[in-house]
Amino acid sequence: MAIEHASVQVVRKPWGIADLHPWSSCDGSGDAIGELWFQRSDKNAPVPALLLKLLFTSGPLSIQVHPDDAFARSIGLPNGKTEAWYILSATADARVAVGLKRHLTPEELRASIKDGSIANLTQWRPVAKGDIIFVPAGTIHAIGAGIVLAEIQQRSDATFRLFDYGRPRELHEDNAVAVSDAGPLQIQYSTQRLGPARTVLVANQHFVLEHVHLAAGSNWTLDANRETWILVIEGRARIGSTDATAGDAIFVEADRAGIEAGPDVMRALVAYPGPDHVVSLLQESGVRMTTSAGTPAVRSPASNGIAEVRT
Repeated sequence: MAIEHASVQVVRKPWGIADLHPWSSCDGSGDAIGELWFQRSDKNAPVPALLLKLLFTSGPLSIQVHPDDAFARSIGLPNGKTEAWYILSATADARVAVGLKRHLTPEELRASIKDGSIANLTQWRPVAKGDIIFVPAGTIHAIGAGIVLAEIQQRSDATFRLFDYGRPRELHEDNAVAVSDAGPLQIQYSTQRLGPARTVLVANQHFVLEHVHLAAGSNWTLDANRETWILVIEGRARIGSTDATAGDAIFVEADRAGIEAGPDVMRALVAYPGPDHVVSLLQESGVRMTTSAGTPAVRSPASNGIAEVRT
């Protein structure tokens, strides 16, 4: 049984940013911060199946691909990496690439990695706040500049780069060719409304991602029979005994947590292992609060368990 305010692991990237407000008080003015990884605060607890992140981009990420479970295990990794992105903010010209413009043979893909022409073969599309993008393992993809997004994924850092805009980092030609579905992305998901408060954005064998919209002052019960991540993206709420505001994540597993929405609408992303959504996950208590659900928590390296990784 667990209800925890997630700790934050800082990952500095060449394409990151310096100012993470309003999502975090972490300082990226020295080395830019590209990612925040949410981790269990109980360091002795079992490792979760899912990894929740925030990504901040001032430049494009590499064009890359992730393996599926079978390939990952064939090279000694525990699992592959399927992921989904929820766009929190985006500049007017922000884009992401998902899939290719046309199908390539393995020989054509290998040649495009060698000569860099893969950069012109990816299928770029504009994105805006509120967009959801599903990226199955094997899909060639990239994230452009000017984006803040939340990512839910299988817990894996298995990434094979095909193109990196001249940065001095290794490309992974052989593995990328071996795992890539080198063509347009065929799989698309439709969102599913579960009621006025819940919408399933993505559901697959690895995870379910929901958008939750709670009315100001409303009270709810979250019944988490499996690992469940809650990321507040607007407003504030008291979740269990923790006050959470935009950018805070709460981990709940095999437990029930009360949620008291603050004086404004509270919106959150909720993620848990798939394949199906949990019908009884969230129930309204029927009691509306007339006062604030609590003062927003002050995030600092000391209070929020911030750790750093440089990659």
